[in-house]
Amino acid sequence: LKNIVTRFHHTSTSQMCSCSKTVSDEKYQDPFQLGRKDLKNLYEDIKKELLVSTAELREMCEYYFDGKGKAFRPMIVVLMARACNIHHSNSREVQASQRSVAIIAEMIHTASLVHDDVIDDANSRRGKMTVNQIWGERKAVLAGDFILSAASLALARIGNTTIISVLTQVIEDLVRGEFLQLGSKENENERFAHYLEKTFKKTASLIANSCKAVSILGCPDPKVHEIAYQYGKNVGIAFQLIDDVLDFTSCADHLGKPAAADLKLGLATGPVLFACRQFPEMNAMIMRRFSKPGDVERARKYVLQSDGVQQTTYLAQRYCHEATREISKLRPSPEREALIQLTEMVLMRDK
Repeated sequence: LKNIVTRFHHTSTSQMCSCSKTVSDEKYQDPFQLGRKDLKNLYEDIKKELLVSTAELREMCEYYFDGKGKAFRPMIVVLMARACNIHHSNSREVQASQRSVAIIAEMIHTASLVHDDVIDDANSRRGKMTVNQIWGERKAVLAGDFILSAASLALARIGNTTIISVLTQVIEDLVRGEFLQLGSKENENERFAHYLEKTFKKTASLIANSCKAVSILGCPDPKVHEIAYQYGKNVGIAFQLIDDVLDFTSCADHLGKPAAADLKLGLATGPVLFACRQFPEMNAMIMRRFSKPGDVERARKYVLQSDGVQQTTYLAQRYCHEATREISKLRPSPEREALIQLTEMVLMRDK
């Protein structure tokens, strides 16, 4: 773990100097430059999938597809598609069906955000008001449902039952993950396993199964499918762990949503669970979901006094290291190097 941390700090320091510089020249690949061609017109193509006669519903459904997001998930999907295609047949072209998976992944992700904001009664997302705040909860639920139905139609058009099975698993996991989040474990020893399972289902399953889907479309080897899945799973969990860290370390303006939002929702994330080992008095607060006056402020103070943030970051580094180990099994390619680079970017992000 010490080696991983040392390597991470060394590479992150050199990369932060200048985005235009290369790290080890040939080896460094900017994922967003590499994937740009395949993601051109991504949001226009999504809007074509959302064709609907009702102006209000169309406006709601298109609200988050404004081109201002990082398109992190579609980026991983097209890079994985090319890495697997190169590995199998030395082709760098992304198939139309593989690009469709990238579009579907972004649609499922966005639908889940709309539904999450309703459940959480959230009022801001990506620096602007949420759908539920503008149009109300009932209409927001229907908009999320409509985006999911449009994603399902796009999925059916791929015409591959295996791919349909892989990607519908994501929707099941999202629902199960939300149920896990609504519950909590009394047993302290079971809490962290519960948290990681919830993290996989709510965040990592989409990335893991989307990566697996494009690998199936590009290569017949089950070993490659497993590599793609494991890479997506580990990157996805690391992404959420860092998200949970940023809830304590980043300001609301930078995040685009309120800071300490998870505590206000009664959620005990990684930094809280690690802090609990140093401050056992937090157990009672976790069990009552930080519902008493002053609980949120006290819990946040305990987390920042503990090594909870640091330990959660170390855990994210371990998941990224595992993702890198998996993807390194594929044949060398600029896309493979870019996927390795993405693991570093996940760790370094500040919003």
